[in-house]
Formats: sequence, C-alpha cells, structure tokens
Amino acid sequence: MKLKKKKKTACILLFLDVCIILCFFLAYGPISYLRELYITTSMTTMTHKYLARTIYTEDMIQNVLSGNYVKESNEETNVDDIVIGSTDTADEFDSIYDEQILTRDPEHPEYKLIPLSGNGYRGYLVAIYDPSRIKLGITNKLGTVGQFLREIVVQNNAILGINASGFVDTNEMGNGGEPTGIVIKDSKVIWNSTKTGYSGGIAGFTNEHKLVLMKGTPEEAIRLGVKDAVEFGPFLIVNGKAAEIKGNGGWGIAPRTILAQRKDGIVLFMVIDGRQPGYSIGISMNDATKLLQRYKAHNAVNLDGGASSSIAIGNKTITKPCGYSATGERRIPNAWILK
Repeated sequence: MKLKKKKKTACILLFLDVCIILCFFLAYGPISYLRELYITTSMTTMTHKYLARTIYTEDMIQNVLSGNYVKESNEETNVDDIVIGSTDTADEFDSIYDEQILTRDPEHPEYKLIPLSGNGYRGYLVAIYDPSRIKLGITNKLGTVGQFLREIVVQNNAILGINASGFVDTNEMGNGGEPTGIVIKDSKVIWNSTKTGYSGGIAGFTNEHKLVLMKGTPEEAIRLGVKDAVEFGPFLIVNGKAAEIKGNGGWGIAPRTILAQRKDGIVLFMVIDGRQPGYSIGISMNDATKLLQRYKAHNAVNLDGGASSSIAIGNKTITKPCGYSATGERRIPNAWILK
C-alpha cells in the first residue's frame, strides 16, 4: 500500500512539475506568438485580465497590446453602395461561398444556416435575404435583468436571433440587464450609458434597412435615419475595406458574434463558439475578417463575444455557449432578430 501511495504522489508531483515548466515556457519562452495570444485573449475579457497580470508585468502586457490591434477605417458608411435585392438569384457563382449564400434552403426560404469550421473553430453563418425583417429585440426588464437569447426570440415571435450589446458584468456576475453604450429602438434612444473601452461605435439599421457603422452621438444616428442600433466594435469592414489588423488584432482567440451586410442587402449573422478545447477554441479578429470577406461582407461589426455569443432558432440555442450556467447561456440585454 505504501508503495502505491508513493507512486501516486510521485505522479502528482511530476504532473505539477510539467505544468510549471509549461507555464514558464509560455510566459518566457522563445515563441512570442503563444505569449501574445495568451495576453491578448486574457486582456480583452471583462473579468479574466488577472490571467495575464498574474504572469506578466504591466509593461510587457502593454508592449504586446501595442503590437496587436485593429485600426478601424475612418470612412463613413456609404449606404448607396447597398442595393437590396440586386443578387436574388444567379446562374453562375463567383465562389463556393457565394453559392452557399445564394442557393436558398427550400425548408426555410427566409434564411439559410451555413455551418462553419476551420483551424480550431466551429460556428454558423446565417444569411438573411430580406433585411426589412431584421429588428432589435429588447429584454422585457431593461435596466434590471436580461433574458436568454431564445427567450427574446420567442417573446418577439421571431424566427431566430443573435446576441447584440455588451452589458455591465462586474466580477462576471452581471445579469445582462444593463447594456453598455447606447441602444436605439424604433428611432428612439432607450438606453445611453458609458461604453467601456472598446473601439467601434454605433451599429444599426436605417429605415431603408441598410447597416450603418458610425462614430457619433445617438441623436446624429437618428437624424441619419437609423431606426435600431447598439454600440460595440471594432468595425471590421467598412464600405468593403477591411480594417488594418496588426498581429492577431489584440483580441486574442475567443467566441465571436458579428453582424454584417453584403452589397446586395443580404444580412449575415456570424457566431463562432469558443473556449471549449476539443470542440472550438474560438477565432481571432484577423481570421474572422477574412472569413467575412469570403462571403462578401461589405460592412461588418464585431458584437459582444465570449460566453454571450450564441444563435437561437425559435426556443432552441443551436450554438454551444461557454458560460457557467447548465446550458452555457448568459442573460443578455438585447438581440438582433429575424421577424
């Protein structure tokens, strides 16, 4: 018995030694990519920045962040670029990605669900053919408590939806009731709070059902005809031009939710699962932008990611959120929905 206990103890100590060596190698080894990935992934979470600060000095963290960032376009969205319905059907396709978008699913012609997979990630792209049916669904207790995405979809009699705004999440205990930034619903500002530290700006749809990405005030957005909008970022593509992305973009690899629109008006909802080794780790801003370009996104904005990232069709969450609840879902303040 004593010999078995000694062997067990030796195995545990060996495992701990290996973990310590791996941590030291990650922190101070020669592979800068891993170090930068670890720091940027940790520092762009709301509550896990300590994972980087426990190992690295503040100077080293800032040095890494300064070399990994997204430089957004200064252009204003040109809504005249968007011609809704200009590519309803096609006899020939530019690429397999265009074919995936434009070949409709006869079972639900309003949208098409396209599975995505790549190096370390899995998720879905939803192509929505009629942008006039995109609305912003709001939690029924805004300012108090959020709802699960599937609940917002159902209460709005919607077909499907994705999460939208970020929210106050102190110590990862936020209940999704308080959005960060502005929220515009039916051309009225229904929420206006401080947006914490993220790039981007106002992202929403005009009365002509065109996605607008803009820096400015909610009042300016409404004057431009914006009907429904949230505030987040960064803006990944503006007027067909991708943002300048240095390194991994400074956001590491994580679950993502992205809203986009093609020149033909087709709206794209993209959600990538993450933080689940063996299934999906997530995607960088760089790779997400390249993926959007394959599907001809003309304007695209990053929305709240992490454990909030999800797609619900009816009352069913079809992605695999990585939150701490039994289902992985988090309560959120609002959602982009297909009515």
